[in-house]
Amino acid sequence: MLVTERRERMLALTRERGIVSIADLSAALQVSVMTVRRDIDLLADEGVVERVRGGVRMPAATRPSAAPLTVTAERRAIAKAAASFVEPGMAIGISGGLAALALARELVRVPELTVVTNSLAVSDLFSPPDRADEPYTQTVVLTGGVRTPADALVGPVAVRALEHLHCDFVFLDAHGLDVQAGITTMNLLEAETNRAFMAAAREVVVLADHSRWGVVGLTTVADLSDIDRLVIDDGLDAVAGEQLAAHVGALHLAEVG
Repeated sequence: MLVTERRERMLALTRERGIVSIADLSAALQVSVMTVRRDIDLLADEGVVERVRGGVRMPAATRPSAAPLTVTAERRAIAKAAASFVEPGMAIGISGGLAALALARELVRVPELTVVTNSLAVSDLFSPPDRADEPYTQTVVLTGGVRTPADALVGPVAVRALEHLHCDFVFLDAHGLDVQAGITTMNLLEAETNRAFMAAAREVVVLADHSRWGVVGLTTVADLSDIDRLVIDDGLDAVAGEQLAAHVGALHLAEVG
């Protein structure tokens, strides 16, 4: 394969996947890791890709625009409550979604975390510190797969990356919660990836504002009984609270304002 052809293929893979690891590029192009690194350096210097830890992605200006990242008062309250579970030195998983992003913003000052995430927005928050006195956070980004509108990477590649990982907590952002349907999402590949996240967790924590109760998405991720802790805002009515408390391991009501 010619050098120009190899670099064009590298660009094509990066556009297709959104973000791709050096190891995946090495395997796909059948060249050494050192060769991939040299190509990335050249393409990054030309401004056609951006380096990320362990891989490469398209520059922000060329990536598809995501929906505005609106963090409501409910999501901020949920994030603060969930952040109280996390201690320095833990390994945690954070899914895509606005509540999960709000949680990540609460955790950026917690030192020595290992963060496993398939969310590009979350990954960006946990970039290496600029100053030596800032806390260091190691980020593991699940590379490859299909990019969702919320800038999360989902699918078989992400699932395989999770198979041998172990997290103290995994925090999942729920599209919908229902007694019969359980935790649901509108994306089949996201459901598969979230199930892999759950399998990697010592404790599964689901984040959802009260408007998610009674919402049923296209596919079920898991039953309510698979949730170790559900963090939801105090806008939830009493009857719904009783129903949820009867099914999840622990129900945490976050006070809003």
